[in-house]
Amino acid sequence: MEGSAGDKSDVATVDQLRSRGSVSTATSGVDTSRDHVLVDVQATADENGDGSTTGDFICRPAIHFVLAFHDLTYSVKRPRRSFNRSRGDDGTTDAARRNTLLDGISGEAREGEIMAVLGASGAGKSTLIDALASRIQRESLRGAVTLNGDALDGRLLRVISAYVMQDDLLYPMLTVVETLMYSAEFRLPRSLSASKKRSRVQALIDQLGLRAAANTIIGDEGHRGVSGGERRRVSIGIDIIHDPIILFLDEPTSGLDSTSAFMVVKVLQRIAQSGSVVIMSIHQPSYRILGLLDRLLFLSRGRTVYYGPPAGLPLFFSELGKPIPDGENPAEFALDHIRELDGTHAGTEELVQFNKAWQDKPLSRAISAASTGPLDRPSLSLKEAISLSVARGKLVSGMSTTSAADTEVAAATTEVSTYANPWWVELWVLTRRGFTNTRRTPELFLIRFGAVVVTAFILATIFWRLDNTPKGVNERFSFFAIAMSTMFYTSADALPVFLIERYIFLRETAHNAYRRSSYTLSNAIVAFPPLVFLSVAFAAITFFAVGLAGGAGGFFFFVLIVLASFWAGSGFVTFLSGVVPHVIIGYTVVVAVLAYFLLFSGFFVTRDRIPNYWIWFHYVSLIKYPYEAVMQNEFGADPGKCFMRGVQMFDGTPMGKLPVATQVTVLNAMSKSMRIDFNSTSCITTGTDILAKQAVDQLGKWGCLWATVAWGFLFRILFYLTLLLSSSNKRS
Repeated sequence: MEGSAGDKSDVATVDQLRSRGSVSTATSGVDTSRDHVLVDVQATADENGDGSTTGDFICRPAIHFVLAFHDLTYSVKRPRRSFNRSRGDDGTTDAARRNTLLDGISGEAREGEIMAVLGASGAGKSTLIDALASRIQRESLRGAVTLNGDALDGRLLRVISAYVMQDDLLYPMLTVVETLMYSAEFRLPRSLSASKKRSRVQALIDQLGLRAAANTIIGDEGHRGVSGGERRRVSIGIDIIHDPIILFLDEPTSGLDSTSAFMVVKVLQRIAQSGSVVIMSIHQPSYRILGLLDRLLFLSRGRTVYYGPPAGLPLFFSELGKPIPDGENPAEFALDHIRELDGTHAGTEELVQFNKAWQDKPLSRAISAASTGPLDRPSLSLKEAISLSVARGKLVSGMSTTSAADTEVAAATTEVSTYANPWWVELWVLTRRGFTNTRRTPELFLIRFGAVVVTAFILATIFWRLDNTPKGVNERFSFFAIAMSTMFYTSADALPVFLIERYIFLRETAHNAYRRSSYTLSNAIVAFPPLVFLSVAFAAITFFAVGLAGGAGGFFFFVLIVLASFWAGSGFVTFLSGVVPHVIIGYTVVVAVLAYFLLFSGFFVTRDRIPNYWIWFHYVSLIKYPYEAVMQNEFGADPGKCFMRGVQMFDGTPMGKLPVATQVTVLNAMSKSMRIDFNSTSCITTGTDILAKQAVDQLGKWGCLWATVAWGFLFRILFYLTLLLSSSNKRS
């Protein structure tokens, strides 16, 4: 390291280092804006074998970050199996009913290294990763997690870290480069130019070894795409696009062949060597993968049975009296031995106690020092280390460095931003991604479009050219009820959209890629254009074929109310998708609720005939408002239009079977006896009378239209609140 002339007295000379035979530390006179280099002086015997020693200098980068965890303990309550749950008299204490998933786990992970958590299924690997990544509620987790000695704040951790889930949660129709580019637009700040974001993506593609697959879609069961190993590396890439300081991974090699798994861990090694802390869980590493790992933490039933470098495993088991046979994978041997002990009555208690004693032995410390270097403490505070990392190009998202100068010195301060971009940038990126996915899956829209067109064609041919007779009026009622309910039932296809995207949404919002409000708005924007095409198609096929009233103005309003119905139905189904976790359950709920809405819409039973204790359901029925709107558009367009004349009043009665002449005679007799002048051509019922008879008189047609639109907005607000309340990534 170099210092200024005035700092020479503060920096140890090489001769002093040689005489001390130890590690020098940087002092305040060294410029902290550069990478620190520490000098290890190891005493080794010279070639002459005379007992003299010479200083062997090994220069290596200083450790800026150490993530330490001490005595982590986490337990959950087991459900009571007794029928007397509410009484709590099943004879067991609260402690006995708790299942301990982590029991006093301690250790540390350092910058430039990979720490792997190993163990059998149920050993607590994923739980420990979640605990370190602040994915467990702090009040439920005992112990301490610190970074450079400072307690980790959850908000800060979300900014400086990334969490790669075990499952590959990706959009199948996006290419590799598009997937990474959208991630860059979410996670990298707006101040970074588009060309620099593209450069970052291209560099990451090279780092991940994805150049050959850059323009290949991710793919799924129905679309051929990238391989499993490439898919896993893409999953890692979208979370490290902002070059995080800490990277958590939950079994990144799960389900991969040995070559793909090795390539994934090789990528993780490069990420660690770039200045990151990498912590991952792994089930059973191969010999090659074991050579890439720096620290191992073996767990059994939530307890530590070994902590140290891979090189320490043979000596550890040799001291235990269970030497590892030559040529056998040490990790596999350890896991097999742990499984054997788990099957015994005593379990791994002996191994746990031996590990505690092993950690205090000088031999264990010597092996750790030889494998990973001495346990140097970071020379910088957490704030200084983050500032230095930002200056070195890491952590591009969410961090801004500003300089504040007083009369003598300038101090670097780092501010943490919750989100990398303003909400409108997030909205723009989410909307573009949504339209890209929609454009590449046209079959989904075409199927829905076909269903609406076929339904419209059937309705148009059944209700062809309805007349203005009482029968025609009743047939109009049926057409309106079926048509408006069709808008809502065909909206059910929106149900799987969020159910499929749910875990992608959880992964992306876990580290504040975007706001939930941005996602809600973009979801509505992407869903709206197809509704316009569906509405125009349905209205164009049915309006003129059925012979509805109102002319051009009536047709325009009919298009609007159909569109509003689609909008409200889409909002309702979207809200349900945020509440109901499964598609089959969701469809069942949609069908049932829409049936209730139709029942209370006013078609089967008019409002004035609904019992008071059910009247509230009439007003929350989504079908009520579009149904009344089209009724008023039809029967209120021309208030004087007649729908029943003279002898038509006998239709549907025993008198209707008599000859017309007889009906006219009866009508004239009624006119004389009632002293009212009406005959066979007199208008008896107008459109206004029909609306009054159907109790459609509380809101005008435009009021019903706006009420339907408002329902659509209300359900999307409820969807947003659902995302806020139910999208927590933390265990309780």
